[in-house]
Amino acid sequence: MKKILIMPLLRMPSGHHQVAEAVANMIQQQKKDVEIKKIDFISYTSGILEAIVTNLYLKWIRYTPGSYQWVYGKYVNADSKETALLKFYKHLFMKKMNQLVAEEKPDLIICTHGFPSLLLSQLKADGKLSIPVVNVYTDFFMNDMWGKEAIDAHFVPNKQVQLSLMNKFKVPKKNIFITGIPVHSEFLLKKKDGLPKDRGNRKKVLISGGNSGLGDIMNLLQDVKKAGDFDYRVLCGNNQKLLKQIQSWKLPHITPISYITSRSAMNILYNEADAIITKPGGVTISEVIRKKIPIFIHSALPGQEEVNLKFLKDRGLAFEFMPDQPIESQLAKVIGNDKKMSIFNKQLAAYNKELNVKEKDIACLIDSLLENHAYKEMRQARNDSFYVSTSY
Repeated sequence: MKKILIMPLLRMPSGHHQVAEAVANMIQQQKKDVEIKKIDFISYTSGILEAIVTNLYLKWIRYTPGSYQWVYGKYVNADSKETALLKFYKHLFMKKMNQLVAEEKPDLIICTHGFPSLLLSQLKADGKLSIPVVNVYTDFFMNDMWGKEAIDAHFVPNKQVQLSLMNKFKVPKKNIFITGIPVHSEFLLKKKDGLPKDRGNRKKVLISGGNSGLGDIMNLLQDVKKAGDFDYRVLCGNNQKLLKQIQSWKLPHITPISYITSRSAMNILYNEADAIITKPGGVTISEVIRKKIPIFIHSALPGQEEVNLKFLKDRGLAFEFMPDQPIESQLAKVIGNDKKMSIFNKQLAAYNKELNVKEKDIACLIDSLLENHAYKEMRQARNDSFYVSTSY
């Protein structure tokens, strides 16, 4: 039986883990005789180190976001081939990565975070690793941490990243597939069912981003608390303080929702929504893009989310709230405006047209790498979709 390792980073819930699970699901649906194992490299190195890194990261972005933004821009997203900090990390952790690969003996590795990709790319460049390694990007851009030149396949979020890999890092076009950020197959279901529409034809707005307590969600809720033209469902996640506070308001137009473990339940919430208010995390945004509903950004964490937000605004895929205007008036100007909705839908269509590999074909690409260590992209003239040739 073939073995695939999927490598996110850290154990805390994140888009890296969500994409890892989405890709694992795609593979398992098409290929039953394969073992898939998800490993956090930092936890493998040291459970204590993982706990320290996670705790420091969460405190850092909460209490001193400006310094995190500076460090991220200077050392992780500096638009350079490799910073001194990344070289230091490679030197520090390379031996452990080599050890992990020797112990697990995988036939293929998928990286959903840049750090393991960086180490594995170096091992391949040094001739110490021969199995295929695949990068699956989880944001709308590519930072400096990702391994690039020695990686066998890149599943990129957009054409911009494809061109960067080709022009700056000389990665062959045949090794790059514009897949978008992969989402779980559950979110591709379009059927609208499950939640009663007990408040007539009122527009329903889903509010996300309350789980960690990060971001300016309470100020947003205080704004819509006094309004009432829309119905709001607030995803509180594990934030019990937020959940209880909203419950204490006893307002019919604001409904708090506790932690959701079922993707099916989350899919129903998406399908019931006429708009979503969220932070610009790559995975959440990709799920909503698949649903073709308007996206409003209430806040962005420093680092990745700010870069994602710039991409989304530049491409017309999301609307950023203006702090000096009431939330409901900004919602109404888009949702109730046929011209703006038409423009938004055209931007969505343009982005989706950019993707040259469908979700169902991702597993085929991985299978081709797994079975043959060689692949080439082929286009079927009949339906203009990709299939994978296993011939050399």
